[in-house]
Amino acid sequence: MNILGISAFYHDSAAALVQQGKIVAAAQEERFTRKKHDANFPKNAIQYCLEESGLSIDELDAVVFYDKPLLKFERLLETYYNYAPQGWQSFLKAIPVWLKEKMFLKKQLYDGLKEVGEYDKKQLKFLFPEHHLSHVASAFYPSPFEHAAVLSIDGVGEWATATICEGKGKDIRILKEMKFPHSVGLLYSAFTYYLGFKVNSGEYKLMGLAPYGNPESDNFKRYSQLIETELIDIKTDGSIWMNPKYFSYATRLRMLHDKRMEALFDLPRREAESEMRQEYCDMALAIQRIAEKIVLKMATEAKRLTNADYLCMAGGVALNSVANGKLQQSGLFKEIFIQPAAGDAGGALGAALAAQHIYFGEERQVEQGRDSMQGAYLGPHYVDFFIERMAKRYKAPYQQFNSESTLCEEVARLISEGKVIGWMQARMEFGPRALGARSILGDARSEEMQRVINLKIKYRESFRPFAPSVLEEDAALYFDTEKAGPYMLTVVPVQDAIRKPLPSNYLELSMQEKLATPRSELSAITHVDFSARIQTVSKTTNPRYWALLQAFKQRTGYGVLINTSFNVRGEPIVCTPDDAYRCFMRTEMDYLVIGDFLFEKSQQPTFEDKETFGLD
Repeated sequence: MNILGISAFYHDSAAALVQQGKIVAAAQEERFTRKKHDANFPKNAIQYCLEESGLSIDELDAVVFYDKPLLKFERLLETYYNYAPQGWQSFLKAIPVWLKEKMFLKKQLYDGLKEVGEYDKKQLKFLFPEHHLSHVASAFYPSPFEHAAVLSIDGVGEWATATICEGKGKDIRILKEMKFPHSVGLLYSAFTYYLGFKVNSGEYKLMGLAPYGNPESDNFKRYSQLIETELIDIKTDGSIWMNPKYFSYATRLRMLHDKRMEALFDLPRREAESEMRQEYCDMALAIQRIAEKIVLKMATEAKRLTNADYLCMAGGVALNSVANGKLQQSGLFKEIFIQPAAGDAGGALGAALAAQHIYFGEERQVEQGRDSMQGAYLGPHYVDFFIERMAKRYKAPYQQFNSESTLCEEVARLISEGKVIGWMQARMEFGPRALGARSILGDARSEEMQRVINLKIKYRESFRPFAPSVLEEDAALYFDTEKAGPYMLTVVPVQDAIRKPLPSNYLELSMQEKLATPRSELSAITHVDFSARIQTVSKTTNPRYWALLQAFKQRTGYGVLINTSFNVRGEPIVCTPDDAYRCFMRTEMDYLVIGDFLFEKSQQPTFEDKETFGLD
């Protein structure tokens, strides 16, 4: 079976190709177009998948779209009808778009594929699984579990906003669903908006802001109580009821009734880029803690319904790595597998896998102890020819290494001396996290490195934490976990042994004062609450990155590096050598490594690209 999965037309369009049951390729459209969260038809991603597999469109057994657009249209119509006359303005904007474009999605797919290549329309089979089934399939089928509970939580698909399923072999059984307008994802996004961040892309900023809140403050306690008594009602199974008095996303073009929320909390909605007052930090902590509570209740219900030892997760809320860490530490399940592309991009992969195993009934091959995501390294790979061509274009001098060990030893030396490295190797990652293929690297021991990378390279808010990459076999030396975390999707505590004592008034300190306080021997990756979002690096899935960490350990005694995505604020992660060089030259990175090639900033010619960075 050759099956192409597609997600598109909302945000984070992507394509994935499954061939004979194996995930051959997967990529987001944004990486090719350089438009962050690109929602357009993923023409470039599809082209890449077909080239990687060696297939033409006519050789595909099915093209699978990740949701059911007509069911989603039904939800919109019914919602506007139920809330009428509210939502009239939103109705006038939304319905013409549906009638003109989205109602004719199959035509859009035909036309989009025509731009990719010629094909016989009569032979093309389209399939449309439900949105949450695509999410669930993306988590269960690549997992190393024969039997598992499966939990999908996001904003909204067609009607469902959260789904509990049971996966056995090749079969998935839906057990319970929560329906729109009640949604954990939309609740979290509403507070993302209230705190001045962009919905559908700023939720991780809210998560990073939360630890600056003071759990002992009156504000935190008051906000928590108001959320749970006035805004939502949390049921024992983790489902929630949301008070429509305060939430307007069902009928208006905004997430909230701003004035009502401001009156309830006695706090104005924060404007983007404005001062981050302590009250906003306390509110971020309040909604984060409540989200964790809801996720744990849902997982407990999934355990009750399935009696499974293992859990799989997907959907946008599954990217909340703090909640994931709490769930893992609870011991509710023996192991948890989270789809690394848990958001809508991963729906493309899930759609293809759902077709493979449910529609076509193909048996599933499970490799015990190892998932089939191949480390999420499913994107394009550029050989020496492309790197040399890029260097010629920019007249960029470089040093080429003949052995991996020599390259890694040199890069380890540079990082130990405080240099910041752009690191591009092998196949690009699928999903929102850089995992050592398209990464910016630095010394995790440095007390200055978080500030330097945030302000001089990423051009983003100073409060944003950085994640560590750690040798898989050394993770327990620095972090309180015995589980592998190859996809940077769980936050765990830093070990007591490497922590530094804090001042007695630490919780009362300002955000900047907390940031300036040394917290551990690995200051740059230790968040203000002594936590870290870890990536464990395996010699099996990423041997060169593992070798670099090993070389750094031999030089410094620490097998840990800062790993942040190779991009700047407002841009997608780099894909090509050209993307990498342009990003390198437009920031204050010191060195760039692509494959075996090392570029030193001080030796590069003047760079003429004056394009300014966007904000997100």
